[in-house]
Amino acid sequence: MPSDSQRIVVGLSGGVDSAVAAWLLIEAGHEVEALFMKNWVETEDEVCPAAQDLEDAQAVCERLGIPLSTVNFAPEYWDRVFEHFLSEYRSGRTPNPDVLCNTEIKFRAFLDHALGLGAQAIATGHYARIAEKDGALYLLRGADPAKDQSYFLHGLTQAQLARARFPVGGLTKTEVRNIAKQAGLPVHAKKDSTGICFIGERRFNEFLSRFLPAQPGDIVTPEGAVIGRHRGLMFHTIGQRQGLGIGGRQTGSGDPWYVVGKDPARNRVIAAQGHDHPLLYSSELVTAPVHWIAGTPPALPLACAAQVRYRQSPQPCTIVTEGDGRIRARFETPQRAVTPGQYAVFYRGEECLGGGVIDRALANRRV
Repeated sequence: MPSDSQRIVVGLSGGVDSAVAAWLLIEAGHEVEALFMKNWVETEDEVCPAAQDLEDAQAVCERLGIPLSTVNFAPEYWDRVFEHFLSEYRSGRTPNPDVLCNTEIKFRAFLDHALGLGAQAIATGHYARIAEKDGALYLLRGADPAKDQSYFLHGLTQAQLARARFPVGGLTKTEVRNIAKQAGLPVHAKKDSTGICFIGERRFNEFLSRFLPAQPGDIVTPEGAVIGRHRGLMFHTIGQRQGLGIGGRQTGSGDPWYVVGKDPARNRVIAAQGHDHPLLYSSELVTAPVHWIAGTPPALPLACAAQVRYRQSPQPCTIVTEGDGRIRARFETPQRAVTPGQYAVFYRGEECLGGGVIDRALANRRV
């Protein structure tokens, strides 16, 4: 073993990214073992997506010659992630559970478990990078702009980053698959997973209805005219076109209808016609208290960039303090479908500074 060899536990999901992460660490001379996390308990009538993933993870470990253990973090997932997920939907917001899934499960419950096993670090298949300068750690975008996952990792702390390894962060997805094929990993062509973190692909409305009772209400225009009925606020989000059931209703413009707002107090969905309706655009937003990866906020005001959803290109903005840890972001160009409950994540070039839950979208207008 090289002198800088470490004992590293890889969170093996059964997919190609974490499999290649393990292979790269072995090639670098580290002592590697794998851990498969099961964090959702299916009911008797559900298909178990984790079963195939575990089988694939076992096949990868056999190929790599490393041990695999399993752990069930279902109670932690329910308490720390899923309860928040349900609470946000109850309030009429649209949450993103993947962020809490990382901060609370992968880099808290999993990290604590791995350290208890004697590991010095954990590794995942995330497309992100970590840099160090003057004793501080920086979270950087992944080298593949199409796969960058720093958005989901913006809630990590300095202590968590110190124990984290992202072996595929400097690679493109194509390079990862090529490495997997050349290494003989059985998952080299496996389709990427989608859906809710640790829950997987499901018919979302049916799944959500198991936990939250649907409360039908009116769909109204911005002027208050009733134009339809919705099955529940939780089934709708800002910018949504499909599933409103009012596609055939015509007015002067004849344009499709989009959700432009929700009124939880009166259980109403607000809809307007046109993909670029002015009410779909916000020039400012205010967050809940922001988590800064550095541990302290940067000097404000700050010209930077923000993403209000995953896969959005970075949008130039200026951020200022709103008090109590909250941030107001003022965009150079108004943003479409800014959605309370989602995250605004701030960047300075390649560096992810941190982010917070979007509390309010402001100054809806086009300029």
